[in-house]
Amino acid sequence: MYIGRFLVVAPGLAAYRVSSRSFPNRKTVERDGAITVLPTADAEPTDNPYVSYNCIQEVDSDTAVIGNGSHVDPIAEKLGLGYPARDALAASLLALDFEKDDYDTPRIAAVVGAESAFIGTVRRDALLVHEVDEPTLVATYEKDSPEPFSFENEPEGPNEAARALYDLDFEHPVCAAGVTVDAEGVETAVYNEQ
Repeated sequence: MYIGRFLVVAPGLAAYRVSSRSFPNRKTVERDGAITVLPTADAEPTDNPYVSYNCIQEVDSDTAVIGNGSHVDPIAEKLGLGYPARDALAASLLALDFEKDDYDTPRIAAVVGAESAFIGTVRRDALLVHEVDEPTLVATYEKDSPEPFSFENEPEGPNEAARALYDLDFEHPVCAAGVTVDAEGVETAVYNEQ
């Protein structure tokens, strides 16, 4: 099954996977408190605004934002200004709305702290934001409403979380990223197909 880009979030842990039929030549790169999705050196040139973006952004060393597009940055900015997680997600998703591509692709995002997690999506027909206390998945296609998710083996860190999502049996994996948040701070990892 093809579910497009997706994320899983729970208190203290989140992971994100790029799955793509149209733009498979991408990778995740760590830089300055963020993880960015970028085209690989052999990718075809494109002016598509949905190909490159920060998919994880650290906020104040105790929170991380994760998502499938340019909305990650304004969510992080609002959190930095003191907005509650629910409000930062809702305001930014509503302002940017779903992606204006051929598929009306939903925007998905989450805010994760050591003890709390919120997940949100904006689609053509709805804006959904929920606090979650167990692993929860949302995707751009087929699974565009948050739903409970069980890891086969509970990841012990961001590397394992990224790899676990990459290895799931959904079509067209491209790259992945993971993040953990605990009393020691935010830790991130990337996974790119070798």
